[in-house]
Amino acid sequence: MLTIHHLATSQSERIVWLCEELGLPYELKRYERDGVSKLAPPEMRALHPSGTAPVITDGELVLAESGAIIDYIVMKHGDGLLAFGPAHPDFAQYLYWYHFANATLQPLMGRNMILNRLDLAPDNPILVAAKGRLSRALDLVETRLGEADYLAGNRLTAADIMVVFTLTTMRLFTPLDLAPYENIRAYLGRIGEREPYRRAMHKGDPGMAPLLA
Repeated sequence: MLTIHHLATSQSERIVWLCEELGLPYELKRYERDGVSKLAPPEMRALHPSGTAPVITDGELVLAESGAIIDYIVMKHGDGLLAFGPAHPDFAQYLYWYHFANATLQPLMGRNMILNRLDLAPDNPILVAAKGRLSRALDLVETRLGEADYLAGNRLTAADIMVVFTLTTMRLFTPLDLAPYENIRAYLGRIGEREPYRRAMHKGDPGMAPLLA
C-alpha cells in the first residue's frame, strides 16, 4: 500500500489531499516538527537524502518532491482524473499552473518570508523588489480565477492541489493579506467546501484551521 510520510504544516498536505480526491487507499504516517528548529525530525530525514517532506513509499519505491509524487500518483493511479492530457483544450493552462506553484509562487513566498525576518527598512530595494514580484504573481492568480472556477479550467485538477498550499498553510510562516484578492478568496472558499480537502486537512493536521480567507 502507498504510504504518505507527512510532516505537520508542510507541502506534504498536497499528497494527502490528492489521495482523498482520488479515493486512493493509503497509510498516513505523521511527523511533528522539531520544537526549536521547526525542521523535520531525524526519522523523516532518514527516509530520503533530501531530508524534506513530502516522501512516499510504494513497495520498494521511495519518492520525494511533491510535484514528482503528484505526477507519479496521477499517472499510475489517477485513471485520467485530476489532470488534462494533450488533447484537452485546457492542457496548456493545466501545465502552466501546475508548474507555477513551485517554480514561481512558492519561491516568491519563501523569499518574502526570509526577507521579512531580516528587519529590513521598508524602502530596502531588495525587499521592495521581492514584494513587487509576489504581488504580480498573486495578480496573475487573481486574474485567472476571474476567468475560471479552477486554475486549469472548469474543474479541480492537480494544478489546484499544487497551488493551494502556498495560498493557505504557507501563510502560517509568512502572513499575507488576501483582502485585495476577491477571486482568490472565493476560490479558497470553494476549496474549503470540498469534502476530500476537509478530510485531508483533518487527517494530516488535526486541530489546525485551514487559512481559507
